[in-house]
Amino acid sequence: MSADAAARPAHRAPTWLVATVAGAFGLFYAYAVWVAVGHLVTQATGVLGLNGVGWAVLGSAVVFPIVVFAAAFALGHRRRTGVLALVLLAGLGLVAVFWLNILSYSITAGASLLGG
Repeated sequence: MSADAAARPAHRAPTWLVATVAGAFGLFYAYAVWVAVGHLVTQATGVLGLNGVGWAVLGSAVVFPIVVFAAAFALGHRRRTGVLALVLLAGLGLVAVFWLNILSYSITAGASLLGG
């Protein structure tokens, strides 16, 4: 480490600002989890129920937003607030794409998920 790098103070955002940004994005991630749980319950309580693949696929839609939020927060919480917001937004985009994949799989290959 050079003397210049040691002399420069670290520019970190205040904790309250990091918590506010993470909390605001956390609400969107929580909504993704809520919708995934609702879809899982709807499919599981249907006439045919779910088989093992159905539970795994729709269960992954519940767990995935939590894992992505944790990873995005771990990557961005020590950086500037704007970078944290961008990392959380990119993670939210990833969650949205994954959710659309789950929905399209549920619609097109729904018979392979049902029948538990």
